[in-house]
Amino acid sequence: MNLAVVGTGYVGLVSAACFAELGHTVIGVDIDEEKVKKLKNGECIIYELGLEELLKRNIDAGRLSFTTDLKEALPKSDVVFSAVATPPNEDFSADLKAVFIVAKTVAENADKNLVFVNKSTVPVGTGKKCEDQIAQVLKERGMDIQIPVISNPEFLREGSAVRDTLQPDRIVVGINNSTWAKEMIDELYQPLTRVGKPLLHMNRESAEIVKYASNAFLANKISFINMLSELCEKTGANVRSIATGMGLDERIGPRFLHAGVGYGGSCFPKDVKALIALSKEIGIPLPLVNATHEINNHQRTRFFKKILDSLPEKATVALWGLSFKPRTDDMRESPSSDAIELFEKNGHKVKAFDPVAAENAKKLHANVEYSDSALDAVNNADVVVLLTEWDVFRGIDFTEVKNAMKGNILFDGRNVYEPEEVKDAGLKYVGIGI
Repeated sequence: MNLAVVGTGYVGLVSAACFAELGHTVIGVDIDEEKVKKLKNGECIIYELGLEELLKRNIDAGRLSFTTDLKEALPKSDVVFSAVATPPNEDFSADLKAVFIVAKTVAENADKNLVFVNKSTVPVGTGKKCEDQIAQVLKERGMDIQIPVISNPEFLREGSAVRDTLQPDRIVVGINNSTWAKEMIDELYQPLTRVGKPLLHMNRESAEIVKYASNAFLANKISFINMLSELCEKTGANVRSIATGMGLDERIGPRFLHAGVGYGGSCFPKDVKALIALSKEIGIPLPLVNATHEINNHQRTRFFKKILDSLPEKATVALWGLSFKPRTDDMRESPSSDAIELFEKNGHKVKAFDPVAAENAKKLHANVEYSDSALDAVNNADVVVLLTEWDVFRGIDFTEVKNAMKGNILFDGRNVYEPEEVKDAGLKYVGIGI
């Protein structure tokens, strides 16, 4: 099948490469000329395991190409995926300008039947708005063609996005009143459904909500254990033990029950905020979602306050980890950004090491001293703060860390270390809920 994927961020680029890997002919579209130039040369513009190999292989095979001009891709496409960004506005609502621009451009230039698919995470009702806009433009053009609008949210995780796309837990497809479009999408995903991956059909409104619901639920699980971590610190309990006891209950499970400095990234914060905005817009209270957001903010604030309270004037803070999670270079909503801004605002110097995300961090935080190793970052530091649980930090020699530091406190923002091991090296350990 011939596809166009508009937007080459995480969702769009991974989707385009994986669809090509499944045998489809795919044109990736992006208005950023520099991005497209790099992609045409097989250069991966984001750090994602396995993605660069996938790009090169499918470009060489002629199944994957890139352009800055959607009009050029439309005549060759049976299905157009909109995978553009939908960042939060100041009022938490999703910014849908890019989605509507793609829909309008398709309607203004299409000359045959095709399927329009919202791959981006969009609020319920967006598909209807796109469909109405497309219908209006087609009417003004006098074009008697069909462009049904489908919701097909992604569920990939940064760091394992290729695997999640090629081996999904489920494929959700929301279609209203279009048997022809359903058949097209069924054929599109046949390489995956043939090997037993479940494809769930539902109406478009349900599909638009399911992605938000999934992310908000997982974010809530994180905020729940983080809420308990403060209780543990006040009562002498250990949040690790509590999480283990809870997680062994098969109804609950252990995943996302790890106390830490809070969630970040491009999905959980954005989607939780979008649900809060939707709740206000339609007048349906979602108190658990509000609490999830508030607890996440509180968790960061109280952890960073502990660090600030421990610092002398004009201290040096060593940060281990900059990306919002391991195995990605994504700095969006990263705890490290909040930490850097707070420490610099209070007159402290920040040294940092991240095995992948330093280049992206430099674009945001020019005054940070970026180190070449974890040990180099702690040299002459008053405190060291772990914010991202990269594997490279797990085998640290704490005696070397103690000898390199000026101070003696290690703040473990992800509860990676055993407190006694840190203390045995002469360091003071401060974790979360321990």
